[in-house]
Amino acid sequence: MAAPRYVRVGPLCEVRAYSSPEVTPRRWKAARPGDLAAGQPTGALRGHQGPDQGYAYGLVHLFDDRVYLADGEDRRDVDTGCVAVALKRASIFGRAPVVWDLEAGYLAFGYLDQHPPAALVARREALFEGAGDAHHYNHVRKLVACVPTDVLALTPAEIRRRYESDALGLTRDPDA
Repeated sequence: MAAPRYVRVGPLCEVRAYSSPEVTPRRWKAARPGDLAAGQPTGALRGHQGPDQGYAYGLVHLFDDRVYLADGEDRRDVDTGCVAVALKRASIFGRAPVVWDLEAGYLAFGYLDQHPPAALVARREALFEGAGDAHHYNHVRKLVACVPTDVLALTPAEIRRRYESDALGLTRDPDA
């Protein structure tokens, strides 16, 4: 590859080109004082860590014309709660969130259904109310815990099939 004119390769060299180093650097090892030897800590209200989690908010607009809200539901609350569910799903697979994670979150609570069961609407209204407010972290964690890990491990097509056969079976009561 050609180099810019200001790069000197050698005093007698007419051809300016980049070259690779003679020595390959040593292999990197996670042995710094701040590295976590046992991975991320787990436990109540610690969330689910994963890479590039903010990307999920960039995907929300893809559902603008697909999400159906009942009267009184706030879109910001719904998006915040479903993004949190999507982040949990992405972390299960050890990757950054993708559109299918968001679809799973919206599907689990019936937001992609024009006519969800009334019992599910009542459950989700109570769960999602205020979730979009920044100071309701514990509330959002409780909402995320309502979707079992085994449900989130399913493909969106499987989640849709289970929703169609038992809409209330995808989520559990947070007080149970």
